[in-house]
Amino acid sequence: MPPAVFALSLAAFCIGTTEFIISGILLPVSRDLLVSVPTAGLLVTGYAAGVAVGGPILGLLMGRVAVKPAILGVMIVFAIGQLLCAIAPNYELLLLARLVSACGHGAFFGVGSIAVSQIVPVERRGAALSLFVGGITIASILGLPAGTAIGNAFGWRIAFGCIAGMSVLSVAAVLFTLPARTQGEEEADAPLALQARQLLNHEVWLSYTIVAIIMVGQVAFGTFQVAILTEITGLDPVTQVPWFLLAGGAGAVVGMWLGGKGADWRPSTTILIIVLGQIVCFALMLLAIHNAIAAAFTLFIFSVVGFGFSTPMQVRILHGARAAPRLAATLVSTAYNIGIAAGALLGATLLSNGVGYATLPAAGIATSVVATLTVVLSLWLDRRVNGKVTA
Repeated sequence: MPPAVFALSLAAFCIGTTEFIISGILLPVSRDLLVSVPTAGLLVTGYAAGVAVGGPILGLLMGRVAVKPAILGVMIVFAIGQLLCAIAPNYELLLLARLVSACGHGAFFGVGSIAVSQIVPVERRGAALSLFVGGITIASILGLPAGTAIGNAFGWRIAFGCIAGMSVLSVAAVLFTLPARTQGEEEADAPLALQARQLLNHEVWLSYTIVAIIMVGQVAFGTFQVAILTEITGLDPVTQVPWFLLAGGAGAVVGMWLGGKGADWRPSTTILIIVLGQIVCFALMLLAIHNAIAAAFTLFIFSVVGFGFSTPMQVRILHGARAAPRLAATLVSTAYNIGIAAGALLGATLLSNGVGYATLPAAGIATSVVATLTVVLSLWLDRRVNGKVTA
């Protein structure tokens, strides 16, 4: 595998860590900045909204910029955003700094996935994309637990400072490993009207819809998972919670691997299996969070299912939008972050209106049912339009 793929995976790790980290340091942030836990949770919503809106805008503005300088530019913006997070004196400026970071996030995954697909042979693109997206998985395995431990032991500002440092390293790695021009780069320069027509393919826009819906339930629970493990399961936030997050991270590794296998098999069928599995996992979570051992096991399974979702969905979207790879890939992040923003807002709203932490997984059951129905509709349209389920 070319070194540039690993460099881009390191950048993805940094970005994934900063998106996840708030759930791990939610309690110290709320105490330090004198805001409620649900209000602190809106830092997830704000970041996700910034990715959803800023990513496509920045991606379109850079539509004619070569891949390498585009990636370096958005990573520099991201690193500056992390530094601003570390020194933000109040909640409002921390939220603003998160928005600065978010502008680089969405555009990065769009142009980064195109770079990865263009620097490897066609027969290895699936594996390369899995490794690239695997940076987010590693963020879940190492970044979130380590950031949580650092944030609780030394202060949440130090956690953001560490991410800023890692981001600078990733910029250097991309600078020295990614070719100046990648093979087939001109494909990203298709006229905007042609790219927009590609997005009207049901295989594309329904996939975006499924991504957003499934993320609502995942994030409504995930944003407050540390608070749940502390308040409901009764774990110590410094000595025990990071290990439980590590169990979830291990499940993410397994899920990413299985998702890649499923993408090579039948992406659409794999997606259907995953959304059905989400319903089961959320139902189990309602019971498991009251017992430490059951909670650890369920977090592992929950992550296996949740992280198996991304690779087959990415393959399905890029298959349906072959003439608009950069825009379509950027909008994958938008779809994810619309769901993330809505999920964090839903969780905060439910908690603010008297719903207890222990009931939050029920929101995931409801959204997973809706996602399952949408997947079934998409597969039905595949058969009607193409005569078969798309690969």
